[in-house]
Amino acid sequence: MTLRLAIVADIHHGQPSATKRGDTALGLMEEFARYVHDAAVTHVLDLGDRISDADQDTDLRLQTEVAEAFRAVDKPIWHLNGNHDRDHLSVAQNEEILGQGLGHETHDIDGWRIALWRADSRIYRGADHSGFVLREADLLWLSRTAQAADRPLLVVSHVPLSGHSQIGNYYFQNNPGHATYPMAERARAALAQARVPVVCLAGHVHWNTVNTVDGIPHLTQQSLTESFTNGGEPAGAMGVIELGDTIHWQVAGEDPFRAELHPTAQRWTPALPEFHAHPELRARHSQSKG
Repeated sequence: MTLRLAIVADIHHGQPSATKRGDTALGLMEEFARYVHDAAVTHVLDLGDRISDADQDTDLRLQTEVAEAFRAVDKPIWHLNGNHDRDHLSVAQNEEILGQGLGHETHDIDGWRIALWRADSRIYRGADHSGFVLREADLLWLSRTAQAADRPLLVVSHVPLSGHSQIGNYYFQNNPGHATYPMAERARAALAQARVPVVCLAGHVHWNTVNTVDGIPHLTQQSLTESFTNGGEPAGAMGVIELGDTIHWQVAGEDPFRAELHPTAQRWTPALPEFHAHPELRARHSQSKG
């Protein structure tokens, strides 16, 4: 038994901004509706950042236009908020526009548990802090969901948790602190409590990646309208993930990607501390010098 889900990430409808081709978003959403119709999926995942924010009035209009574009999609849709959806709009405003709640929830389908981890995705800017905030309530929900899982678990979020390298990324090579949550290691430790296979799926970082941490694959899907990988042309990224004993993930568009994964409930051996802090290694070093 397998479960097939369609994925769209970081639509960024609005004016072009840096390498985000928001002017192409609505046309690409028409293509996405056709893609979903042909893909034989049961549900659609919208990983957030539906707009490029400007101000509250503009953002309300942009979000409404994207919500209208999603009405052409003929499968049930699970939405998440991204940071751009939250710069000028509340969670409640996004819920009203999209017609669904945007709190944490789980769904059991075809042998898998889908965990929509809708953690706080707003970027906070101030004199003392600039970036995401990992709320304790969000972390506790993730921990309890991992502990309670009795079947393979797909954890879906806007912000990735792997903490993987951003070298080469247009936005995050020089801003890696904005590519994940502070204290993301606590979220990864929460996931490691699961006694079942876990797969994590996120958007936000605008490229297709697979990174495995502690036996858990972390996937990020390319933005629908990102162009830094395509010489100024939008990627048009549209994905399907097939969940079974083997995971098949394929992203269509101008930045195509394919991966086959074999999730496991086995976790890795805990990492060594810094060499100089490990008493056994420190003793060996002292003996070798003597």
